[in-house]
Amino acid sequence: MSSETHAADWYARHGKMPRLYVPAAFVAGSDVVLPDGPARHITRVLRMGEGAPLVLFDGQGLEAGVRLADVSRKQTLARVEAVWSGSGESPLSVHLGQAISKGDRMDYAIQKAVELGVAAITPLYTERGDVRLKGDREDKKLAHWQAVAASACEQSGRAVVPQVHSPMPLSAWLAERQEPLRLMLHLATGNAFDRQDRPASVALLIGPEGGLSENDIAAAQTAGFTPLTLGPRVLRTETAPVVALSLLQHYFGDL
Repeated sequence: MSSETHAADWYARHGKMPRLYVPAAFVAGSDVVLPDGPARHITRVLRMGEGAPLVLFDGQGLEAGVRLADVSRKQTLARVEAVWSGSGESPLSVHLGQAISKGDRMDYAIQKAVELGVAAITPLYTERGDVRLKGDREDKKLAHWQAVAASACEQSGRAVVPQVHSPMPLSAWLAERQEPLRLMLHLATGNAFDRQDRPASVALLIGPEGGLSENDIAAAQTAGFTPLTLGPRVLRTETAPVVALSLLQHYFGDL
């Protein structure tokens, strides 16, 4: 039986149900101990009891149809009944370099990028960016952003959780780029998207609220990035990746 048949059969028999990220090994007939967060959500918020069906995904591409087998104060166990490969990944691999923005704006950019099939995200320190994280604060932010990505996968049906890399200076990120197509959003250029052939992968650079500086732009162009404009209107830093990723997925992905 194919993965698609397993998934379709499970949903046909059980209808709409919670879908949770649980980084565990899925083997049919075995039990999975649910982490505290997902366990609290399904038992205390959703008030699901023993025998209730749900879907888990491991973040690496596998999904499992499970039933709650033991719900107690000590632990919540789910018994795996079926395992299949997820089917929500885009054929286009895009690495998003996103200048760090304040508060919910960064969360929004990460959430929507994941929903639109991004393969990896690196938060960037740019010349005009006014957010600087250090030590424990950076570690906490990174863990939070990774959780935002996992939550977006739960909602969007993806079984692979894109990695949110540790924040780094723009220059370091540019030095690592190997993608054959490298684009940066730069309103002043007037260069519209016109590429026809599908690239193997894409690097996409989005600047901060004040835009990329002249030094940032020069460094990106030296690293092989092509300036790109997305029309005559100025987009916010958290809106720009949504529009750019939608465009790339439309031409080269699965939109």
